[in-house]
Amino acid sequence: MIIPVLDVKGGKAVSGQSGKRDTYQELKTIFHESSDPEKIARALKEGGANRIYIADLDSIDGKGSNMELVSRINQILPVMLDCGAYDLNMVNEAFKSATNVIVATETLKKREDLLLIFQAAHKERIILSVDVKDGKIFSKHLSLDFEEISKLINEIKPEETILLDISKVGTRGGINMSLISKFQRLETSLIIGGGIRGDELSLLPDMGVDKVLIGSALHNGKLNSDLKTSLKLI
Repeated sequence: MIIPVLDVKGGKAVSGQSGKRDTYQELKTIFHESSDPEKIARALKEGGANRIYIADLDSIDGKGSNMELVSRINQILPVMLDCGAYDLNMVNEAFKSATNVIVATETLKKREDLLLIFQAAHKERIILSVDVKDGKIFSKHLSLDFEEISKLINEIKPEETILLDISKVGTRGGINMSLISKFQRLETSLIIGGGIRGDELSLLPDMGVDKVLIGSALHNGKLNSDLKTSLKLI
């Protein structure tokens, strides 16, 4: 399943490369003439999408939020939301706006918080995101390696786990195959993101990847200008 991606900042859909958020510009997409996230989400639904991944960049960077906007989009398509939630209170607050809430290594502050979130919150609605940058686990607050993350996944048993190579976001530089290989034997449904090209999609099911996050390649039409066709590529 292909899951369309929208990065939101200041109430508008934006795009950029490799997580360099200060350089992001308004999104230009084949699905709508504007960068209005609601209108884009509606067009994606009409095109056949049944979920949408939204990164609230303002919230992640601690510079406000777009929660009201996310809540409206969630009435159009079920939202998987990354808003930088790192503790139980933030997760529960995000549940008011989104169907699924993402807890990402980028913003996680304490290992104990991750364990508590998966023990106390609606576990089936929480998605773990393993963020990677330059070949290493990316976290602003913790020192984590792949072995430790694998152990944590075995302990908390998330239903879905995102493997997001931030270095490749927006680049179409190709899937990080070695990243997939580190996690493909774990008991969690894998979602891959970052740098994905259309010619690689057919390889993913055999690697244990169930879903794919695609932003730039979908919005610029390089994957396929027909969303319904694109959604059938995996």
